Parts: sequence; structure tokens; C-alpha cells
Amino acid sequence: MPAWKNTKLKNLAKALQSLKTEEEVLAFLRDVATLEELVELANRWDVVLKLAAGQNYREIAKQTGISTTTITRIAHWLNHGEGGYQAALKRIGKK
Repeated sequence: MPAWKNTKLKNLAKALQSLKTEEEVLAFLRDVATLEELVELANRWDVVLKLAAGQNYREIAKQTGISTTTITRIAHWLNHGEGGYQAALKRIGKK
């Protein structure tokens, strides 16, 4: 098992998995993270959605203000990561 999949992270994953509604998830996220952290996570997910829609890096950077370096990093994990982005995209009908 990779070192990053530790007990604490697994406990967090179980807590997220236990939530049933969007409102419950939003409440949990607000309790567990700062507003800045939530904005950053939301921005990264927005980039994933834009990449999945076929937008190019420069378009995304212009629209979001996120650097092409960060977009490249997100694209790497989208295409070569653990499969989490792909699973979420599939479940929400974006892939």
C-alpha cells in the first residue's frame, strides 16, 4: 500500500463516503477545510471539467487565472493518476 494511503486519509475517505446529500458534503467540507482550501479544490475540479470538455490549456488559463503549469499537473493526474478524476467524471456523465 502506498504511504499516502494512511489510516488518517482512509478515515477521511470513509467520512466522505458516508455522506448522503450534496448539503451534507458541503457542510462537511466547510467544517474540515478553510475557504481558501475549498476554493483551490473547486478550481482544480473546474480545470478537470474544462479539460474533459476538450478545452486547451491556454483557454483554461485565460478563463480561470490558473497557471498552465498547474493545469499541466492536473491534466497529468487526470490522464495518469489513480483514476479518481476519471471515476467522478464518469459518474456525473462528463466522460
